[in-house]
Amino acid sequence: MKKNVLIMGAAGRDFHNFNTFFRGNEEYNVVAFTATQIPNIDGRKYPAELAGELYPDGVPIHHENELTDLITKLDVHEVVFSYSDVPFEYVMTKASIVNAAGVSFRLLGARETEVKSAKPVVSILAVRTGCGKSQTSRKVVTLLREAGKKVAAIRHPMPYGDLAAQKVQRFASLDDLKKHDCTIEEIEEYEPHIAQGGVIYAGVDYEAILREAEKEADVIVWDGGNNDFSFYRADVTFTVVDPHRPGHELMYYPGNTSLRMADVAVINKIDSAAPENILAVRNNVRAVAPRARVIEAASPIFVDDPSVIAGKKVLVVEDGPTLTHGEMKYGAGTIAAQNYGATPIDPRPFAVDSIAETYRIYPNVGTLLPAMGYGEKQMKDLETTINRSDAEAVVVGTPIDLGRLLKIDKPSTRVRYELQEIGDPTVEQILKEKGLL
Repeated sequence: MKKNVLIMGAAGRDFHNFNTFFRGNEEYNVVAFTATQIPNIDGRKYPAELAGELYPDGVPIHHENELTDLITKLDVHEVVFSYSDVPFEYVMTKASIVNAAGVSFRLLGARETEVKSAKPVVSILAVRTGCGKSQTSRKVVTLLREAGKKVAAIRHPMPYGDLAAQKVQRFASLDDLKKHDCTIEEIEEYEPHIAQGGVIYAGVDYEAILREAEKEADVIVWDGGNNDFSFYRADVTFTVVDPHRPGHELMYYPGNTSLRMADVAVINKIDSAAPENILAVRNNVRAVAPRARVIEAASPIFVDDPSVIAGKKVLVVEDGPTLTHGEMKYGAGTIAAQNYGATPIDPRPFAVDSIAETYRIYPNVGTLLPAMGYGEKQMKDLETTINRSDAEAVVVGTPIDLGRLLKIDKPSTRVRYELQEIGDPTVEQILKEKGLL
């Protein structure tokens, strides 16, 4: 008898787990997904075009707040937890809810869900969102390309639109971002690769994505999302840890898994972190990943035009996910404002609609403005919030030029940051040791 399964997700790992483990598996019947974290995902279907011949009608997606009712209504036998960057207590609370409803709670492992590539794979992971994973990925890609390698980066999924149309997406120009109607969250991850002349893939079906990327690449770079572990079996795994959040590497799922899988742990931001926090993180790395090499690195900040913000009253816009479920209290924009004597304003009195709702859901964001943009309406709300504020200038601490996407009626300047290793080993040395350079 088939086992009825419900997959808890957030439009990413959940779809990958379905595709790799459940889609053609006759022992299971996936009766539903539940969705959280991402707006406007629930109420849709995982489409039949992607779900395979066992699911001719696709698979419905419900809001996670319906979980216990769905377990009874759909005669669920097992619930599979499939999203990332959450505290251990959160995961076990969900497990308790599921167990109390009378059914099993499951976490799928790497060997059950990793896809094997015909090309070498370098995986970049992190213990939380906002650790500095993206600049580490860019560093790896740059070194490989300088060595004459053809590189395809593949980003953790962010499929917020038409899932069937987003099965396989390739981004090599800014026009591709428009073509695929990308959200701010997607553009933040794709544009930096495009800006340095690279190509990056994303989408929904990650085996199909891999096979396309292999056609043009000598090396695949997994540019992971949140703190999830890789969708691909890696030849070398870098996991980035953050001394601004010491201890989080031990307390979040699946970031702790990602750290334990590391061949190399990158302790980032040591230029701006307290020495005692750097030591605490280093000790924690040694405790749970004793075989991992350790790279210490800084993320120096560069402001395009400091005169725009120096001594001014400024609105600081930071990366959305880093402030919300990433729980960071500040980012590159905040540090840049401090460096140039700017005074950040409180944007909350000026927030409208979905941005005001973001502050309600994530009250600890405080006086920073998260660059939320999960769709056209939220992007418009972000624009309105910025323009309603009484700031003299805007500090853009996101990885992209918001002024290209929004009509900002105030002077603004971007903050950039790149990975800079301090001492040995370096990323280059590791890649050479692995025979990739």
